Amino acid sequence: MTAEVVFLFDIDNTLLDNDGIVVDLRAHLEREFGVASALRYWAIFEELRAELGYADYLGALQRYRCDTEIGGGPDAQRLLLMSRFLIDYPFAVRLYPGALDVIAHLGRFGPTVILSDGDVVFQPLKVQRSGLWDAVGGRVLIYVHKERMLDTVERHHPARHYVMVDDKLRILAAMKEAWGERLTTVFPRQGHYAFDPAIIARYPAADVTVENVGDLAAFDVAKLLGAPAGAVPALKDKT
Repeated sequence: MTAEVVFLFDIDNTLLDNDGIVVDLRAHLEREFGVASALRYWAIFEELRAELGYADYLGALQRYRCDTEIGGGPDAQRLLLMSRFLIDYPFAVRLYPGALDVIAHLGRFGPTVILSDGDVVFQPLKVQRSGLWDAVGGRVLIYVHKERMLDTVERHHPARHYVMVDDKLRILAAMKEAWGERLTTVFPRQGHYAFDPAIIARYPAADVTVENVGDLAAFDVAKLLGAPAGAVPALKDKT
């Protein structure tokens, strides 16, 4: 069945304060392994992100472990403690204020879907442990490059119109180019990407900009869908 509208949400720095998670991880690494080892992990992390196109915290840990074992360092077994830190992290406390309220509010007008980039282990764990999996009723899509998977998104969740909420203007611009007026782009100004002047200058503005994702919990949905000219007919609250 084709919905009138489907609401798509990114996770990191959109619904979940991923920058805050990284701060906690940095502090843990420096405390448990020292500054030099922490710097080595983040160097590997950035190398892997350049290779894969997404953040892979556990993959970087595995590569760091291999380097440590080859080098004969003392950290190989203690790295198990770091994996425990990641797996047991209380992701729910890092939800942005109002994130679940936004999903509930927009869910009254159409299906809500998580659409994220990421690995196949840690990213789903974040969605589950944060409560977002249940909030969207299990409608979770995770890809390597989500902006290249829009045909698949349409097959899973067909709709006449889509709304994409994402902190990355690059993603919003790519999706807008593909879907045109069928898509309303929403840009919450959160996280380090949202304030990078080079990124802001490089990509076009979103259809809608909010300072915090929680602002959407009280947003007029008809106004939201009217952002592009003639987007969709007015919707009725399903509740």
